[in-house]
Amino acid sequence: MTDAYGRTIDYLRLSVTDLCNRRCSYCMPPEGVCKRDHSEICSLEELAELAAAFVELGVKKIRLTGGEPLVRRGIVSLTERLAALKSVGLEDLCMTTNGILLPEFAASLREAGLDRLNISLDSLRPDRFRTLTRGGELNRVLDGIAAAEAAGFHDLHLNAVLLAGINEDELRDLALLAKDRPWSVRFIERMPLGPAATLSFLPASRVLEAVPELKRVQNAKCKMQDENSVAKYYSAPGWRGTVGLIAPMSACFCERCSRVRLTADGKLKPCLHSSEEYLLRGLRGDALREAILSAIQKKPARHNLSDARPSESARSMNEIGG
Repeated sequence: MTDAYGRTIDYLRLSVTDLCNRRCSYCMPPEGVCKRDHSEICSLEELAELAAAFVELGVKKIRLTGGEPLVRRGIVSLTERLAALKSVGLEDLCMTTNGILLPEFAASLREAGLDRLNISLDSLRPDRFRTLTRGGELNRVLDGIAAAEAAGFHDLHLNAVLLAGINEDELRDLALLAKDRPWSVRFIERMPLGPAATLSFLPASRVLEAVPELKRVQNAKCKMQDENSVAKYYSAPGWRGTVGLIAPMSACFCERCSRVRLTADGKLKPCLHSSEEYLLRGLRGDALREAILSAIQKKPARHNLSDARPSESARSMNEIGG
């Protein structure tokens, strides 16, 4: 699939739920989100059917997101069904998770065919982590990371959102997680979406100031990375892993964006920050394929984010899948 600006669209972020077992302050309101009626959310069969249509049209990578995808009942079964799409063109099946439930699910996910995991880790300080997540326990995430490694997910991505005045004094400590392990610690600039719109901005360049020994490495040389990745990767002599910087605000990468998002209620979002959504749920066959291709053509050239102009999306991050 190619959009109106010549960008190849081959990456689908598939949200399986907008529910989460954490309440991160930059992602959702303190009270969490209102649980929808079961009928409002796509069934596992619908999600698998929609994903198959995207693969048929050229999607090579699917990332399962939420909310927290592991709270969705039947997530292992869905993973297995999506992994079967590797026989018809899917190349990479991955998941972003907060890690809390990985001790229960990591081995089953690996056996079902999940290739990679991204695990959110915004702080290494238990008290700060508890405050940031409104009650989360750091040790549960660390146990999840250990379970992921034990299950065979060795090239983990650990994602930290850059939060001015909150975790900026931990940038070096977080980066050093990649020194002795083959992990990629990725720092993501805060985007003005939902609750995060009120937080102060911290540029990704601050990581390089905190860890000056880091030097740029080409994405193609990074294991499990590709040249079109939105992250820029760095490492240092003797380090086993990498540090990735994702800078949608200070170094917009929209011109090479290859992704679209499908919400848990079956709506296609060509851009994370646009209010435009296109209902796919209930469509099949040619009607579904035509709706996907039509929506792809409406993908905007770029976002227009700034601290003065927040995201136009009507949904918060947990409702979109990031």
